[in-house]
Amino acid sequence: MPEHEQDDEQREFDLGWADGAEHKEPSARARMLAARWKDNPPGPVPFRPEPEHLSRRRSSWISTALVLGCVAAVIVLLGYINFRAPY
Repeated sequence: MPEHEQDDEQREFDLGWADGAEHKEPSARARMLAARWKDNPPGPVPFRPEPEHLSRRRSSWISTALVLGCVAAVIVLLGYINFRAPY
Protein backbone atom coordinates (compact mmCIF):
# COMPACT_ATOMS: atom_id res chain seq x y z
CA MET A 1 0.00 0.00 0.00
CA PRO A 2 1.46 3.40 -0.97
CA GLU A 3 2.45 5.70 1.86
CA HIS A 4 -0.02 8.53 1.04
CA GLU A 5 -2.98 6.11 1.11
CA GLN A 6 -1.86 4.82 4.51
CA ASP A 7 -1.62 8.42 5.78
CA ASP A 8 -5.18 9.09 4.52
CA GLU A 9 -6.50 5.98 6.28
CA GLN A 10 -4.69 6.92 9.51
CA ARG A 11 -6.05 10.47 9.30
CA GLU A 12 -9.61 9.23 8.76
CA PHE A 13 -9.22 6.87 11.70
CA ASP A 14 -7.98 9.72 13.90
CA LEU A 15 -10.87 12.00 12.85
CA GLY A 16 -13.41 9.24 13.45
CA TRP A 17 -11.89 8.54 16.86
CA ALA A 18 -11.97 12.23 17.81
CA ASP A 19 -15.53 12.74 16.56
CA GLY A 20 -16.72 9.72 18.52
CA ALA A 21 -15.35 10.96 21.83
CA GLU A 22 -17.94 11.16 24.64
CA HIS A 23 -16.59 14.37 26.17
CA LYS A 24 -15.17 17.17 24.07
CA GLU A 25 -13.05 19.80 25.76
CA PRO A 26 -14.05 23.39 24.94
CA SER A 27 -11.64 25.51 22.96
CA ALA A 28 -9.31 27.97 24.66
CA ARG A 29 -11.48 30.88 23.50
CA ALA A 30 -14.63 29.24 24.88
CA ARG A 31 -12.90 28.68 28.23
CA MET A 32 -11.65 32.30 28.29
CA LEU A 33 -15.11 33.72 27.54
CA ALA A 34 -16.77 31.44 30.09
CA ALA A 35 -14.34 32.63 32.76
CA ARG A 36 -14.87 36.29 31.81
CA TRP A 37 -18.66 36.00 31.69
CA LYS A 38 -18.87 34.11 34.97
CA ASP A 39 -18.33 37.33 36.94
CA ASN A 40 -19.49 39.87 34.37
CA PRO A 41 -22.06 38.45 31.91
CA PRO A 42 -22.59 40.36 28.67
CA GLY A 43 -25.76 42.37 28.18
CA PRO A 44 -28.35 41.53 25.55
CA VAL A 45 -27.37 42.45 22.00
CA PRO A 46 -30.09 43.09 19.40
CA PHE A 47 -29.95 41.09 16.19
CA ARG A 48 -29.70 44.26 14.11
CA PRO A 49 -28.61 47.18 16.23
CA GLU A 50 -29.54 50.72 15.30
CA PRO A 51 -26.82 52.60 13.39
CA GLU A 52 -24.61 54.83 15.52
CA HIS A 53 -25.43 57.99 13.61
CA LEU A 54 -28.36 58.60 11.35
CA SER A 55 -27.60 60.76 8.36
CA ARG A 56 -30.39 62.84 6.95
CA ARG A 57 -31.68 61.27 3.77
CA ARG A 58 -32.34 63.32 0.68
CA SER A 59 -35.87 63.28 -0.58
CA SER A 60 -36.46 61.19 -3.67
CA TRP A 61 -37.25 64.16 -5.92
CA ILE A 62 -33.89 65.78 -5.14
CA SER A 63 -32.07 62.56 -6.02
CA THR A 64 -34.09 62.23 -9.22
CA ALA A 65 -33.37 65.85 -10.19
CA LEU A 66 -29.67 65.35 -9.51
CA VAL A 67 -29.48 62.24 -11.71
CA LEU A 68 -31.46 63.83 -14.54
CA GLY A 69 -29.31 66.97 -14.32
CA CYS A 70 -26.13 64.91 -14.65
CA VAL A 71 -27.54 63.00 -17.64
CA ALA A 72 -28.57 66.27 -19.31
CA ALA A 73 -25.11 67.75 -18.69
CA VAL A 74 -23.43 64.72 -20.28
CA ILE A 75 -25.75 64.90 -23.32
CA VAL A 76 -25.06 68.63 -23.77
CA LEU A 77 -21.31 68.08 -23.36
CA LEU A 78 -21.27 65.27 -25.95
CA GLY A 79 -23.33 67.39 -28.36
CA TYR A 80 -20.96 70.33 -27.93
CA ILE A 81 -17.92 68.10 -28.54
CA ASN A 82 -19.50 66.66 -31.72
CA PHE A 83 -20.50 70.18 -32.91
CA ARG A 84 -16.97 71.51 -32.43
CA ALA A 85 -15.23 68.47 -33.97
CA PRO A 86 -13.57 69.25 -37.34
CA TYR A 87 -14.62 67.08 -40.24
